[in-house]
Amino acid sequence: MTTLIKTAGIKTAGATRSKLVPALFAAVLGVALMALTGHVQAAALHDAAHDVRHATGFPCH
Repeated sequence: MTTLIKTAGIKTAGATRSKLVPALFAAVLGVALMALTGHVQAAALHDAAHDVRHATGFPCH
């Protein structure tokens, strides 16, 4: 005989952790991007963005 246990509205540690990991990753990535772009010279950042536009075929002129 098998007994099924129904959990209504009870969050487990795995469910909470699975939502926390992507949020934490996004926050760390966002802070890292802001820190890196804040220390790059403006001309280098502009040139990199310009090169990406050309590489993807997006017209920029």
